[in-house]
Amino acid sequence: MRRTAIIVASVAAAVIIAIVVVLGLRTPVPPTASPSAGGPSGIHTPTPPATAEPADPADPATTNAQLFAGGLYRDLENHAVQAQAELADENKSADAALINRISSQPTAVWLGDHQTVAQLKPLLATYVANAKADGSTLTFVTYAIPNRDCGGLSGGGLSAREYLDWNRAIAAALTGSGAVVLVEPDSVAQLSNASCAGEEKKRIPVLKKAIEILANAGLTLYLDGGGSHWVQPAVMAKRLNAVGIERARGFFTNVSNYYRVDEERSYANRLSALVGDKFFVIDVSRNGNGWQGHWCNPKGAAIGQDPHVSEGTSKLDALLWVKHPGDSDGSCNGGPSAGQWWQSYALDLVRNSDR
Repeated sequence: MRRTAIIVASVAAAVIIAIVVVLGLRTPVPPTASPSAGGPSGIHTPTPPATAEPADPADPATTNAQLFAGGLYRDLENHAVQAQAELADENKSADAALINRISSQPTAVWLGDHQTVAQLKPLLATYVANAKADGSTLTFVTYAIPNRDCGGLSGGGLSAREYLDWNRAIAAALTGSGAVVLVEPDSVAQLSNASCAGEEKKRIPVLKKAIEILANAGLTLYLDGGGSHWVQPAVMAKRLNAVGIERARGFFTNVSNYYRVDEERSYANRLSALVGDKFFVIDVSRNGNGWQGHWCNPKGAAIGQDPHVSEGTSKLDALLWVKHPGDSDGSCNGGPSAGQWWQSYALDLVRNSDR
C-alpha cells in the first residue's frame, strides 16, 4: 500500500510539473527581457516618438518661430568666413576682428546658374546635414531666372526648361528639410525697368511654375517684393498674385538694397494687405546708414543690425542678411564683378557701422 501511495504521489507530481511547464511555454516573454531588444544586457530600449510633422509654411496660423526653428543657420563657407581665416593666419588681427563682425553672422546661401543640377544634390545634402546637426533653419536664395537682371551687371540665368529642372533638383534635395527659400530677387520688381520691357509675359509663367515646384516640396517660400522706393504696392500685388503668392509664406524686401527697416516695414505692410495679409522678411545686411544715393556699391554704407527672427507679433517674420556684406554689387564705384569678394569695401561696411 505504501509503495502504491508513493507511486501515485510521484505520478501526481509529474503531472503538476508538466502542467507548469506547458503553462510556462504558453506565457509570452515580456519584451523588456528579450535579448534581441538592443539595450544593455538585453533590456529593451523604447523606440523614440516619431518627429512631429513640419509646420505648413502657407498656413497663416503657423508661427515664424515654428518655421525658423532653432534660429538662423550660419554658413561656414561664404567669402567673409574664408577672408577672416586668411587674415588671422597672416596675423592681421585688427582686420580679422572687423571681418569677424560679418563672418560670425548667419547669412542666406545663394544658389545660382553656376551650380548645375548634378552639383546641387551633394551641395544641398551637406547643408541639410549641417543644419540638422546644429538644429537651425537654412535660408537659401535662388538666382538663375531666365534673362536674369535683364542684361544688367548681374546678367545671366538659365533657359526656361533648364530653370525648371534646376528648381526640381533643389526641391528634391530640400524636401523635408524645413528650409526657407527666397525666390529670385529682383525678378518681379525689375519688370518695371525699361531694360525688362516685354519680359513680363515670359517671366510670370516660368516663375509661377518654379514656385509651384518648390511649394510642393513643403519649403517656406518668400517671393520678390521689391522695396520701399521702387514699385508701387498695387503694381507689386498684381504681379505677386499672378505668380502664385498664395503658395508662399509671403515676400521679401530690400534685398541688395540699403533702406532702413522703418521704410521697408511701412511699404511691406501696405503690400501685405493687398496679397492676403501675407508675411514678409527684410534684408538688413547693409542698411545700417540707410540709403546712400546709389544702389551699386555706394560709399558710406554700413552693415545693419544682427539678423534675427522677430517676436512674431506682426507680419514681419525676420530681419535677414540676404546679400552678403563684402560681396560686390557689380563693376561700379571701383568694385569687382557682381558677387566677387571686395575686402576693402567689407572693412568699410564694418567701420561705417561704428561711426
